Amino acid sequence: MNEDHLRPQLPEDGIKQKSVDQRAPLPGDPKCVICSRYGEYICDETDDDICSLECKQRLLRRLEAIPVSDECFYVRDDDDDAQLLRSRIEIDVKGGTVPPPALSFDSFGLPSMLRLNLETAGYRIPTPIQMQAIPAALTGKNLLVSASTGSGKTVSFLVPIVSRCASFRSEHPSVPKGLLAIVLTPTRELCIQVEEQAKMLGKGLPFKTALVVGGDPMSRQLYRIQQGVELIIATPGRLIDLLTKHDIELDHVTMFVLDEVDCLLQRGFRDQVMQIFRALSQPQVLLYSATISKEVEKVAASLSKDMIEVSVGEPNRPSKAVRQLTIWVETKRKKQKLFEILRSQNHYKPPAVVYVSSRIGADLLAEAITTVTGIRALSIHGEKLMKDRRDLMGLFLSGEVPVLVSTGILGRGVDLLGVRQVIVFDMPDTIEEYIHQIGRASRIGEEGTAILFVNEENRNLFPDLVAILKSYGAPIPRELSNFASMKGRNKKRRFGH
Repeated sequence: MNEDHLRPQLPEDGIKQKSVDQRAPLPGDPKCVICSRYGEYICDETDDDICSLECKQRLLRRLEAIPVSDECFYVRDDDDDAQLLRSRIEIDVKGGTVPPPALSFDSFGLPSMLRLNLETAGYRIPTPIQMQAIPAALTGKNLLVSASTGSGKTVSFLVPIVSRCASFRSEHPSVPKGLLAIVLTPTRELCIQVEEQAKMLGKGLPFKTALVVGGDPMSRQLYRIQQGVELIIATPGRLIDLLTKHDIELDHVTMFVLDEVDCLLQRGFRDQVMQIFRALSQPQVLLYSATISKEVEKVAASLSKDMIEVSVGEPNRPSKAVRQLTIWVETKRKKQKLFEILRSQNHYKPPAVVYVSSRIGADLLAEAITTVTGIRALSIHGEKLMKDRRDLMGLFLSGEVPVLVSTGILGRGVDLLGVRQVIVFDMPDTIEEYIHQIGRASRIGEEGTAILFVNEENRNLFPDLVAILKSYGAPIPRELSNFASMKGRNKKRRFGH
């Protein structure tokens, strides 16, 4: 008898109502197909592993949105049918022709072990961006991909990489082992996360990875590469350092990925990224982010003349699953307001990330939270050692530390499983960074809350912020609304003269 089916099926009295009530899975435990927590139950309608009633409802809503009968869209390869399906799941494609969306991982033609690894990791149904980006990347297209935070972008570029690399090794066993793909990200934390997912997807396949980031000994990273790896996941600065000091073979690199591309093409990163790109021999280019600016589009076009843009939902907007609550609070009262929220049973929803603008501010605020509220809080930022940052993330994700005070280091791409609350204590410099930061409160469409502190010091961002809040029907503080309208009237007077 299959022991999995000894587990209770939904619905049943006493089951977990929400995913946040469920524990993380232990080794060997089934995982929820929606949120990857402990799959304690079996959905009685689909036979999938589910952690709670909340995730059962999410699974059924997803299946209702994409009827099983639509599977033929991918098989028929009909342009009209493909466009109809894209409109249903809010996919937009510009700049060229790509294969139609595929509605299951089995439709991608992946190695059997990769499909098994996806299933073991809890990936049953592709997200919309995975449905379109994976088949497009597998055909060798150069892509500029935009989708909201938590939509599954990382898997959408790792699956083609693992598939391509593993297939190449299987088909060319006599070719010496060497590098085939590079993924660049702006932070060490994101590199670590991407490598963990790559290892999980490549388990049992002829596919090895190397992590190339600052904070770890370069000699160890070099030794691993020299043993033969297919994929390097790196921050640009450390990879440039490695390539400058050591002879690394790049001739066979066929895939080049920029994760959080808008950040990687900003000043400080751009020259390094372009230096690495110029050392490669016409690789397939895959560019990913939740926010894509005109400048990014311009640079993307310079990297490839046949770049295709793929987006899901409305571009450059926060996830609809994140509820935004904006509070007008003067700078000198922000700490007190934060303490009030953390003491409130109605407003504090741990685990929570608090974003600040400086490293010193992160240290001081974490200490103040612990002292004043009794809630254990720790800080994380770029000045901490890599080992310390890994340990901090472990404590936070395991639930031992309910509040993590962070600089923008955790604002980009990092998958903070379990986090459903973000508090933006210091508004970032750009509205794009705000979108990325509050995106940490939602993973694969799960609902979360973002609390934002604003005051007159943030006035340069008011027009964009008000536009976002209005478009989502989020409440706007009276002070913010008045300030924004006053700025608009002043503009009219100037133009009138």
